[in-house]
Amino acid sequence: MPLTIVVWFVLCLIWGSTWIVIKIGLDDLPPIGFAATRFALATAVVFAILRIQRIPLPGTPAAWRLLAFTGLLQFAINYSLIFWAEQHITSGLTAILQATISVFGLLLAWIFLPQEKITGAKIAAVFLGIAGVAVIFGDQLRVQSEVAFVACLCVVVSAYTASQAAILVKAKGSGLHPGMLLFGQMACGLPPILIYSAMVEGNPLHYDWTWTAIGAVLYLALIGTVAAFWLFYWLLARVESTLPMMISVVTPLIAVLLGWIFLDERLPSQTLAGGTLIIASVALTILKR
Repeated sequence: MPLTIVVWFVLCLIWGSTWIVIKIGLDDLPPIGFAATRFALATAVVFAILRIQRIPLPGTPAAWRLLAFTGLLQFAINYSLIFWAEQHITSGLTAILQATISVFGLLLAWIFLPQEKITGAKIAAVFLGIAGVAVIFGDQLRVQSEVAFVACLCVVVSAYTASQAAILVKAKGSGLHPGMLLFGQMACGLPPILIYSAMVEGNPLHYDWTWTAIGAVLYLALIGTVAAFWLFYWLLARVESTLPMMISVVTPLIAVLLGWIFLDERLPSQTLAGGTLIIASVALTILKR
């Protein structure tokens, strides 16, 4: 099996597991402060790795402009919207809306990456995957208030910003080292989150720092951010953008299965049918036929 496919499956497992960890951490921590702490720790760890390995930081204004813009999109806007929205809509509805990353990725690649053609197989794969997610979470599709509707819009916007950031990195930053990319993006995207959380949610030293909360932050920072995004940018530089974007349709299935195994959550009866559609979409993406 090619190394790129192995890395893709590892990313699906990692980001599929972060749903549970975020849910657990939110029992003790405020949402934006939780995200800010996660990325602050991850930024420090990546910076230390870059220093130890003597990997230089970007040396051109153009590179820093790319990192600043995509960092705001990926780490400030994307995650802030997601963490806020999940307070008002179900995780299942969030999963379906977030899976539109693959749709935005397909369209944006057509605009910014002319060498990546839109094919029937890609279109079928994307919509099979989203249909599979919708089947699994079909009982959570209700929007019950105006605030919930706004939350839905926020998730769709977050899906766009995440896709746009990844496509721009693919188009203009594929020559940059993955660690350098990750550090630059987080360093630029972190300040707005820190400022907002400090103003609205208070001093992070006063959070309810239980051992569970500490464990959640450590896992999300080290595994869900440092390891995952490092691998993601390594993968993005080596394959067409459609394959990394399809991770967003697989992670909800993994999250449901992990929640059933570890948190004794109810496994929807339609999981098998939805999972079959998702697996079919993955097969179309990987086999390209």
